[in-house]
Amino acid sequence: MRESIIRTLSGIVYILLLVSATLYSEYTFSLLFGMFMLICTVEFCKLIHLKNSVPILLALTSYVLFAFFHTGNPKTDALLTLGALFVSVNLILDLFLERVKPKNDNLSKYVTLFGYIILPFVLLMKLPIIEGPYNPKIIIGVFIIIWINDTFAYIVGKSIGKHKLLERISPKKTIEGFLGGLFFAMAGSYVLSLYFTSLSPITWIATGFIVCIFGTIGDLIESKFKRQAGVKDSGKIMPGHGGILDRLDSVIFAIPFLYLFYQIINYVHTVS
Repeated sequence: MRESIIRTLSGIVYILLLVSATLYSEYTFSLLFGMFMLICTVEFCKLIHLKNSVPILLALTSYVLFAFFHTGNPKTDALLTLGALFVSVNLILDLFLERVKPKNDNLSKYVTLFGYIILPFVLLMKLPIIEGPYNPKIIIGVFIIIWINDTFAYIVGKSIGKHKLLERISPKKTIEGFLGGLFFAMAGSYVLSLYFTSLSPITWIATGFIVCIFGTIGDLIESKFKRQAGVKDSGKIMPGHGGILDRLDSVIFAIPFLYLFYQIINYVHTVS
């Protein structure tokens, strides 16, 4: 009982902090997620057994250059997106195909850290300004979709789930739960479009689809890293929930694919 209360209170504090900082201003949003990026960098370094001094410096430099003092240069944004996608696609192939890996040296760990943690956070902080002035509703909407997906994936999976999604990585996840979460997240995306009208209903539904598909994969990938490290959680900063990476693994993995989608939409609108 006490553990459930602590978990609930911890979750409420996390949600209130995230929503209030995002809605208050672009600077509080950027500062909060910059802090999240540093914490996730430290947590991920522990998972892959990498000393965190250089990674922290790399994260801070990337934050200052590309996020806090953003230039909005389309070519730079495209390169950052491609870098994140390159690592993401390789992680997906490793997850599903169980490819034979090369030697797990520090260079490959730095590349993974940069493309899996740092660049997605940079793109996440750029997402609310991708169409011009700061629009916090995009970020709030993405998190609402993730929360809907996670909630109903759990409920449906617990109720009728029989077929395992990827048992060797996450024994509790089921195909039924995945499909249930996706269905309700699509419905939630449409409802969001009625209130957050800066994006069209089709764009919101596509956003929900991308976030659910790649968010689920991101959760599986982090589970794989934790399984390889022999730990249950990435950290202990959130009582009852684990680490910040445990809370944001779905979002940060989905962001490069979502950012690419928005870049394509903006390009089409520009040339048409």
